[in-house]
Amino acid sequence: MQTDSVAARPRFFDHVAATRADARAELCRTLLEPTASIPPKFFYDRLGSALFSAITELPEYYPTRTEAAIIAAHRDAIAHRVGRGATLIDLGAGDCRKAASLLDVLAPAQYVAVDISSAFVSQALDALQRQHPALETVGVGTDFAEALWLPDAVRAAGRTFFYPGSSIGNFAPSDACAFLARLRAQAGADGGLLIGVDLVKAVAVLEAAYDDPLGVTAAFNLNVLRNVNALIGTDFDVAGWAHVARFDPAASRIEMHLEARRACELRWPGGARSFAAGERIHTENSYKYTAESFTALLADAGWAATQHWIDPRGWFALVHAVPRAGSAAGPVPA
Repeated sequence: MQTDSVAARPRFFDHVAATRADARAELCRTLLEPTASIPPKFFYDRLGSALFSAITELPEYYPTRTEAAIIAAHRDAIAHRVGRGATLIDLGAGDCRKAASLLDVLAPAQYVAVDISSAFVSQALDALQRQHPALETVGVGTDFAEALWLPDAVRAAGRTFFYPGSSIGNFAPSDACAFLARLRAQAGADGGLLIGVDLVKAVAVLEAAYDDPLGVTAAFNLNVLRNVNALIGTDFDVAGWAHVARFDPAASRIEMHLEARRACELRWPGGARSFAAGERIHTENSYKYTAESFTALLADAGWAATQHWIDPRGWFALVHAVPRAGSAAGPVPA
């Protein structure tokens, strides 16, 4: 009995600590750019991950429940496209709930939960393993935005990357193409991609989803300052900043910013910057696509879309893609 219990535990590989110096250098650089910014991957410390989970419960935040409804309505068709026995690699796994809704129909040979918030995803994977004791599970704490590090424990055969929730919108289109090409290189000839995409819709709907009246999204955005304080020793006063979200129709993206309520001087070991009242730090973009524009993006990255599942309102799409015939399968630059 003891041996079975040990065998059923997830294997977890924490690669975040190995890249901590790179993260510090990146933050110091982006804070000193002409328009200061904080990359959105730094939202996801333990508290940030919990706040995002709360955001998904808000009535204004439609992507999570719309995508969940698509999955519920098309589970069998999704399973037919993906196939049983895949290596299911869940990017930005968070609490693992989205993948959990498909495990019974996909019956993967291995489930791999990947997230930058190591502690949060490790805890979630432990809970998932208890619910699926026979499933082989692997957890990976890593920043996959620039280069996806996977340990040797991750099976090479039948890799299907699961990237739900429209997080692909956090990348500028050129960066999204490069990211998807890197996934294509790691998928192999028998791999696949199952990805959530937020679609263009009314501006009022979009802006409410990123600026809810309860203020949960504002707390999520402001918490990034606390995380940066912990990571590089800045002295952000969270109370001195305000959440701002707006839709830019020319770029087809939601932009999130933090705006200084008053002039302040920010300091950290080895650096400093002054902010005027009203000056902003750019924290996130969320690009919105049409089905046609996203299909074209996939093709540029070496993928062929085989199926779009779209909700009745046309707000969200779940797309399955396979390596495009003739596209390169070898390594691509990180």
